Amino acid sequence: MSNSDVDLGVNPLEDIDSEAAIAYQEQRYENIRSFVRTNSDYYIRNFDKIGASAKFTATFNFMAGLFGPIWFGARGLWSWALPFLILEAVGFVQIARGLFGDLANDAMQRIASIEGTLELRRKQLAAALESGSDKVDVYRRTVESLEANIGGIRGEAAAMAAEGPMIALAGLTLLIAVKFVQSIVANWALEGRFSEWLSDGEIRSGMPVSHMIFSAVFMVTLVATAMVHYSFPGSFSVLGSFPTDPDIRLISIDSVEAFFNWAVLNGDALFDAITYFIRVVLDTLELVFVSTPWIVIAALIILLTWLTAGVRMAIYSGAFLSYMGLLGFWEKAMTTLALLGTAACLSILIGIPLGMFAARRPRFYSFIQPIMDFMQTMPAFVFMIPVIAFFGTGKPAAVVTTMIFGGTPVVRLTVLGLRGVPESVREAAISFGANKWFLLTKVDLPLASPSIRAGINQTIMLSLAMVVVASLIGAKGLGEDVLEALQYANVGQGILAGFSILFCAMILDRIVQGGRK
Repeated sequence: MSNSDVDLGVNPLEDIDSEAAIAYQEQRYENIRSFVRTNSDYYIRNFDKIGASAKFTATFNFMAGLFGPIWFGARGLWSWALPFLILEAVGFVQIARGLFGDLANDAMQRIASIEGTLELRRKQLAAALESGSDKVDVYRRTVESLEANIGGIRGEAAAMAAEGPMIALAGLTLLIAVKFVQSIVANWALEGRFSEWLSDGEIRSGMPVSHMIFSAVFMVTLVATAMVHYSFPGSFSVLGSFPTDPDIRLISIDSVEAFFNWAVLNGDALFDAITYFIRVVLDTLELVFVSTPWIVIAALIILLTWLTAGVRMAIYSGAFLSYMGLLGFWEKAMTTLALLGTAACLSILIGIPLGMFAARRPRFYSFIQPIMDFMQTMPAFVFMIPVIAFFGTGKPAAVVTTMIFGGTPVVRLTVLGLRGVPESVREAAISFGANKWFLLTKVDLPLASPSIRAGINQTIMLSLAMVVVASLIGAKGLGEDVLEALQYANVGQGILAGFSILFCAMILDRIVQGGRK
């Protein structure tokens, strides 16, 4: 056959009569059958209809509309099942409330409460009438007011009870609308899952009986519980409040206290050593920042800002330092920088090597991740309690508290940066004979440095955010002024000291971020 007999411009898959197109279609149908397992012909027709258009194509799935979230859950479409479950639960609850619920329950409880007060006031009125007291008019007006209030609430209760059919109708309307939407989007959602299943064999297919049972029990239990709770409020106390046992809490408190007492007694030498080390670093930085003449420190900060962030930021830095000096915040600002520097330096010295170690050891990183989540999400006032127990109050305790709160970003971003180094670059370096040290210092760290710098920046910023909190346990500096302003409602002092903290943060941020222009 000559080349002229072959039409190179025809795609065999676009020619529905070609053998390739027929084979492709048969394979697709077989995949659909393997995926849906039930009612294959119906889904083949609708999947073809949906796949023929890039836009949303409405089809009708009666079973999905009838069983709602149960169908979606059994098909593994939980991202659709849960929102629909909530909407259907609202509809069922409204229907149950409207038909069977005690809508006037809250109003009757209010009436019962007011009636107790009314009975007391009536007795006081009767006693006042007998004794001829001058408070008769007061008691009479009070009684009349309470009686009128009860009458008004009774009217509200009657009106609410009369609204039952309308509430039920609203719930029914919502339920029908939700089920209609479910029937319309079901096939479209399932076709999308089918496309994912083609590329990921781990995605569950079909509608196993076990999943149907689980989905049905889960959905029905939640809906029934909500209906009972909202329709008959107060009838089942277990639904209103979580069942608790005071003994469990007391035992837990005693156990925690026993642990910390043991740790304090047995770890005294360790905590003293940590305190001594922190004190040495802190005293050194305070000597540099506080005892050094202000003009030297200011000149060094401005120069460093110029070298890292440019002339414009150096001018801003000079203005910020002048602000702190002229308003009398210089010494406290330097004390804050010493405290912050100690916490940040220790966090960085620990965090970067820890991140370098964890970057190539996924199991170790998985182990420390929950610990870092705990450190970063636990409220500062909570972990201050064990810190005070171990280190007492004062600047070392403030440094430890600041490290706990602000030390995690540098670890996380160091790991992120090192894991983001392209393997092709590392393999190329290894192929040229690079050893581990060369690979680390000349390849990994330079390429990961933007992420590591971002981690250092975040650690410094979070540490600075702890200035005010740390002042509660004896840290000096600008946080002390803010705390004092809060205690005595000194708005001016608080705002001015707050701006000083802000300016310190801006200077440090620009120095760490760099970007000289």
